[in-house]
Amino acid sequence: MKKLLSLLLALAMVLALAACGGQSAQEEAPAEEPAQEETQEPEAAPEEEPAEEPAEAPAEEPAEETETVVTRVGSLKGPTSIGLVKLMSEENANYSFTMETDASALMTGMVSGDLDIALIPANAAAIWYSKIESGVTCLDVNTLGVLYVISADDSIASIEDLAGKTIYLPGQGTSPDYVLQYLLAQHDMSLEDVNVQYQSEGTEVIAALTADPEGVGLLPQPAVTAAVAKLEGFSVVLNLTEEWDKVSETSLLTGVTVVRNEFLAEHPEAVAQFLADHEASTAYVAEDVAGAAQLTETFGIMEKAAVAEKAIPACNVTFVAGQEMKDMVSAYLQVLFDLNPASVGGNLPGDDFYYLG
Repeated sequence: MKKLLSLLLALAMVLALAACGGQSAQEEAPAEEPAQEETQEPEAAPEEEPAEEPAEAPAEEPAEETETVVTRVGSLKGPTSIGLVKLMSEENANYSFTMETDASALMTGMVSGDLDIALIPANAAAIWYSKIESGVTCLDVNTLGVLYVISADDSIASIEDLAGKTIYLPGQGTSPDYVLQYLLAQHDMSLEDVNVQYQSEGTEVIAALTADPEGVGLLPQPAVTAAVAKLEGFSVVLNLTEEWDKVSETSLLTGVTVVRNEFLAEHPEAVAQFLADHEASTAYVAEDVAGAAQLTETFGIMEKAAVAEKAIPACNVTFVAGQEMKDMVSAYLQVLFDLNPASVGGNLPGDDFYYLG
């Protein structure tokens, strides 16, 4: 009997242990499931990658295109525009061009901010320096001496030979006017020794000479070549650049390029690019006169390319910048100031007038 009880007791203990073991396995299994979920959570990270993508840098490129600076350039119908013809023909989206017959129209555009750069007579640039509130800066010399005297009287061979003559020229208070006054003064003469008849522009000078074939015309190129072609018996009798060189150590200048000071301050890179493009355009004019002549007809600077091809070599289109430009312009303006302070606006420009790059 004792053996039977011992056997039953042992069997009960085995069953009890088995039951405890099964319960422990069931309790431990759920504890492992969170561990599996924790190891799987990092695998969901790739779903968050779109939030970590960069701010799409290529999408910003169009914004840069909308900020392209358009440099608005104004010039006069004549030599100052000839040096631009190659640049004008390239249809560069960075530029727009305006051509006028009167420098005052360009000044209006500069004052209003409708123009950024202008190619004008050197003395006008000095006047603008004083009159335009925001000021202008001189960038380069674009044209040297272009003034000539034409007449049907081939006995005229010197400035003194102009005494008593009726001289038709475009514009009172313009470069032709002051150059004539200076050359007369260097030969102990004045406007009282000649009969000056001021006209508004070159075409009016040609019309006046048609009506008065004994008169004398003082014109810039390329109007000179056009006038000689139209006026029977007329020819160039005096090259005023040569006459200037005989009595002055300075260079006779016609046109310079100026920029509004606000535009220069805001867009120095655009100004530097214009200077490079302007230099390249003037070089083209010197290298391909026939091609440049055709472009002058295309842009209405001259009526006929054939006439322009004859005129361009005498137009003295050039590009002078930096210190050499400052030396040339300041010396020329000093001559005009000594002749008549009003010719440069009453005062000479300061050093800040000159762009040295």
